[in-house]
Amino acid sequence: MTESSNPIRWGQTPWRIAFRSTRESLPSQVDIAVIGAGFSGLSAAANLKRLDPAKNVALFEAETVGARSSGHTGGLALAETATGDLPGLGDVLAGTSTILRELNVSCDLQLPGVYELDRTTNNAASPIRWTDTGELRVGKEVPGGSLDPGKMVEGLAEAAAKGGVLIYEHGRVEKVEFTEPLTIHVGGSAVRADRVLFATNSESLELTQLATRAQPKLTMALSTGSLSDEKLAAIGMADGKPCYTTDLPYLWGRLLHKNRIIFGSGLVDVPNWRELTAIDVRSGRALELLDKLENRIRHLHSALLDVEITHRWGGPILITEDWRPVFELHPQSARIVVLGGYSGHGVALSVYLGSWAAEFLLGRRALPNWREN
Repeated sequence: MTESSNPIRWGQTPWRIAFRSTRESLPSQVDIAVIGAGFSGLSAAANLKRLDPAKNVALFEAETVGARSSGHTGGLALAETATGDLPGLGDVLAGTSTILRELNVSCDLQLPGVYELDRTTNNAASPIRWTDTGELRVGKEVPGGSLDPGKMVEGLAEAAAKGGVLIYEHGRVEKVEFTEPLTIHVGGSAVRADRVLFATNSESLELTQLATRAQPKLTMALSTGSLSDEKLAAIGMADGKPCYTTDLPYLWGRLLHKNRIIFGSGLVDVPNWRELTAIDVRSGRALELLDKLENRIRHLHSALLDVEITHRWGGPILITEDWRPVFELHPQSARIVVLGGYSGHGVALSVYLGSWAAEFLLGRRALPNWREN
């Protein structure tokens, strides 16, 4: 598999994204334009063609497919938003499973449940007992699991391409004019579109007008080498259930290919989304947080003291002011939808809401009303 053009400064994930678009010339006009080729945009584009093959759909990505948030996520799939359930949200995990099945996407999706850990629960039966500013134990189990982000990006992209979506990598959208139809400026060319979906999440915040409502951050993760079955059992992860803490300091972990583990924690703040690409995990605050995370992991349990660390990386997330995802019309046009701001809960949710966005753009479903008044 070839390496993607993910920013080398962010480090290398344990997966690669091999999909590459072969599109060259831009269309003069399309029915629907999707901006952003992460989980949300790919799901929306693939489902638009699945639901209505006659629609002319173009997908524009500033870099390469999955090069940003989706390709750098840890792969922890959760059932709700960062603020919990929302009116009309529905069953995210079942919905995502159905969407992936309908699009024939295989991404190692496993939903055994997820452990919520804390430092106050006195659970004598807890399979996890880690030392981390107190003893971390399982407080309760919630629905969820994990998946392979690289495989999901590739699978969604292949489904979209096979369905007839026109995919343009290195097709950065510079601006959108609110004309009739809408005018999208891409690489010095203009493309007309009846409807548009912004699925750029942590970037293009001026275009989506989310700059005052959400904060982009780079979160840190690392993966271990192979652990023996005995060590997995000793640290309480032999049952394959991911975990995350409900109190601070935050930490999450999940199995990777049965015998390796991905752990994550830590946020690097930036005042502007454009500064995300300038962060180098080999220096500064990001390096400090990765070193801290590695040291922290080694001291969670004696079985992890000499564990090999094979990959260290960072990935962008967008945290909204109220922790709710943004899924609404653009302030300046009823023909533009803005989708993103998952606040770290976007792995399954983004695919699920991407499909919902496709239904809305086809006039088959209404948007939710999740913005606090």
